[in-house]
Order: sequence, then structure tokens, then C-alpha cells
Amino acid sequence: MNKCFERLFNGLVKENPTLVLMLGMCPTLAVTTSAMNGLGMGLTTTVVLALSNAIISSLRKVIPDKTRIPAFIVIIASFVTMMQLLLQAYLPDLYTALGIYIPLIVVNCIILGRAEAYAYKNPVLPSFFDGLGMGLGFTIALTAIGLIREFIGGCSVFGIELGWFTPVGIFKMAPGAFFVLALLTAIQNAIKISGEKKGKDMSKIQSGCGTDCMNCNVAGCKDRKDDLIELDDLEEDTDGNS
Repeated sequence: MNKCFERLFNGLVKENPTLVLMLGMCPTLAVTTSAMNGLGMGLTTTVVLALSNAIISSLRKVIPDKTRIPAFIVIIASFVTMMQLLLQAYLPDLYTALGIYIPLIVVNCIILGRAEAYAYKNPVLPSFFDGLGMGLGFTIALTAIGLIREFIGGCSVFGIELGWFTPVGIFKMAPGAFFVLALLTAIQNAIKISGEKKGKDMSKIQSGCGTDCMNCNVAGCKDRKDDLIELDDLEEDTDGNS
């Protein structure tokens, strides 16, 4: 269970797909005009992520390596279609608000990335929690961005009108998404830098890959780099002998 909780924490904080890895920017910037839209999109993606990870992991020994990507897309598309029909039936307003971005979950790089990087290589339970953690991290980020944009741009919270001040309309427009995302990322960076200056271990905040790959010494990255170097050397030897 420790590994399951580690995967959950990893998606929520350490490798948050939006605030750390900067993945899934299209729905992040497009649907977060309100907190409810962000919450709805995030939870829909979470369900698809967790279930598709679990199924892909359970079938990892059956799916041929050469056809794994088409297989991933078929599995993900099946869950996306289920979620789309459920939203259309029971939450029509949210379904209308999210629009084309619901079917586009199929090609969301977060979902395909976790299927390829984790679910296809690990057992079912950790893969499920990996998808759950990534999905909840995505949900928190989208809801936070939507909440700030809705509050400043519409003077409301989850659709409840407050009327405290005159709204700043630009936050409801496309540039507002960039402003808020940049603000949240800057706050995260400021917290990390401040902690590092005080000698605290801040490795659990924003530790996604952001360095030079060739000079990276992170264990997993170093192993992959060594494998690539060995493969290149083998190909050079083969070419030289031929």
C-alpha cells in the first residue's frame, strides 16, 4: 500500500501534470472559465485515467508491444465514450459547457503518457493509484485556475454571485488563463526557492523533469540514458562490421 500512496502523492504534488509537468494545457486553458467547469473536466479525466490505467495494466502481458498505442487509444476511447454519455444524460449543462473537450480526452497527453510510462510496465493496483493521483492533481489545478478566473472575472464562486467589486473581464477571456497559470506556477517556484534558501528539503515540490537530459543524474533518467548510449554503440558496431 505504501507504493499506492506514493503514486497518489506523486500525481497530486511531486509531478502534478498541470503545475509541474505542464501537460494537458489545451483543456487547462480552454475550459477553466469557471470553477465548476474545471472541477467537471478534472473529475471526468480522473475517472478515465484511473480506469484506463487499471485495464491497460491488467492486459499488459497480452497487448503486443508493436500495437500498444492503438490498443491504449481503444481502451481510453471506450471509457471516454462512457463518461460522455453519462454527462450528456445526467449533467447536460456541464456537458454543453465542456463541449468538444470531452471527446478530446482520448488524445490527452496525460492519459497516453501515464499508460505508456507507468501502467504498461507495472501491476494493476499501483497503476490505478497512479492514474487516480494524476487525475486528482489535474482536477485540483483546473479547479484552482477556474476559481480564480471566475472570482476575478465574474465576481462569483461556483456560480454564486458575490457582487463585491466590478469584475475584470479579461480573466474570463483566453489571456486570463495564461495569467492565472503563470501566477500559480510563480507562487510554487517562490515557495520552493524560499525553502531551499532556508536549507529545507523541497524535492517534493516541483520535481518534474526540467533539466538538461544529457547531464541528468536522476536514477531513472540515468538508466534510460545509459540504455540509449549502449544501443547507439551497438548500432555503430553493427554498421562498422557490415
